[in-house]
Amino acid sequence: MGKEIIFSAHGICKAFGPTRALIDVDFSIYRGEVHGLIGENGSGKSTFSSIAAGAQSLDSGTFTLKGQPYSPKNMVDAQNHGIGMIVQEQGTIGSISVASNIFTGRMKENSKFGFLSMKQLNEKAQIILNNIGAGDINASLLTSSLNFEDRKIVEIARVMVADPDVLIVDETTTALAMKGRKILYNLIEKFKSENKAVIFISHDLNELIEICDRVTVLRDGRIIDTLEGDNISEDNMRRLMVGRELDGHYFRNDYICSYDDEIVLEAKQITYGPFTNLDLQLHKGEILGITGLSECGMHELGKVLFGIEKTITGSVTIPAKNVEIKNPTIAIKNRIGYLSKDRDRESIILNASIKDNIELPCMDKLKGPLGFISTKSERKLAREQIEVLQIKCRNSEQLLTELSGGNKQKVVFSKWLACDSDVLILDCATRGIDVGVKAAIYRLLEDLKSKGKSVILISEELPEMIGMSDRMLIMQNGKITAEFKRSPELKEEDIIKYMI
Repeated sequence: MGKEIIFSAHGICKAFGPTRALIDVDFSIYRGEVHGLIGENGSGKSTFSSIAAGAQSLDSGTFTLKGQPYSPKNMVDAQNHGIGMIVQEQGTIGSISVASNIFTGRMKENSKFGFLSMKQLNEKAQIILNNIGAGDINASLLTSSLNFEDRKIVEIARVMVADPDVLIVDETTTALAMKGRKILYNLIEKFKSENKAVIFISHDLNELIEICDRVTVLRDGRIIDTLEGDNISEDNMRRLMVGRELDGHYFRNDYICSYDDEIVLEAKQITYGPFTNLDLQLHKGEILGITGLSECGMHELGKVLFGIEKTITGSVTIPAKNVEIKNPTIAIKNRIGYLSKDRDRESIILNASIKDNIELPCMDKLKGPLGFISTKSERKLAREQIEVLQIKCRNSEQLLTELSGGNKQKVVFSKWLACDSDVLILDCATRGIDVGVKAAIYRLLEDLKSKGKSVILISEELPEMIGMSDRMLIMQNGKITAEFKRSPELKEEDIIKYMI
């Protein structure tokens, strides 16, 4: 690895009202380097990367890129200078084609005499998709027809249009399964081999250890330390991120498979999309894990269990109440909550306040004797949930667009806790959040279990599955291929052979 600095930041400061997001941040990255940037949600890492990529302006400080002063006006300007960013959240427009998404902000560059040839645009976009290893995605398709992962791959292709010298990867791998991760990891290797650079933001500590040459830790807007070599360890990163040792256990520290015989949710012979005639039972006080590769059908299963998607055959019922879950309204009335993998599009309203998001499924609970909802009761409910889940915010009126990923996730949890849900269906509940928030969610799940609540935990993260589940169902190609009960002897390799 060469020691020529390709990009550096000096004294970067940024504030949002009274909140100081970045305080005198100094940062540099060498050519041929993958430099990790980590911190708890709200630490400032996404703010820093978005400023570097031209999505936000800085308050003070300077950047240097390839030995020259660098001050991007917007993201396209940043790309033209050599910095591209793949963001954590969904960044495509569903109502336009894949090719149009790839060339967003660059249509004039592809026009001649004011006319745009969609045929030529599709051909150019297809070449980019082919070059990154995503030739199976058709550039002429409407983007809304793609699944969540393929839309993320389209974003990767869009960044590669300008052939950047510095690639910023902001929590992207959490949204990708095996196909997408392979594409991204190959790109990262390509950047290294071409003596370019990658700023890699992730909450997956093992991933950071695996691919990063150095890791810089941010906490409360300040650079805390930079680790290299053998010092890049999980313990060191966790300690520097939270400013203390993480007390207690991370996952559950019991190995007892304990739950009641009572069945609180049952699927019988359900058929939808990737799965056929599937059976499933969830017991009172049980954490039921469901895992597999991303396309195995587990994400669709979560939507069917909540009533979002209708089955072709079979039914989802609450046996004790003789109630069939035909839609989300019935699910919510019967105290079932759902957290989608695609949080920002399906679990929250980004342009609404924390208070409005929390109260949305709780309207019946908030209604007074005459059917009216008082402002006082709304604010009280929101304050209680903000306190219980320690949501970092100015107040309950703050918009969700202004919150970090971890705090958005806490808001999703809070609205179902506010409804006193008996069953929670959680699809990738800890995706894109830091170790501190993850630990808090795991403790929350243990607390819910102890109160007799039931949880379906859908995740591709095997350590999480093994660490938290009472019982685990493994899916492959729409079928349940194995079932494991909680055990200290259970290892990842025992599970993987039933996934692939």
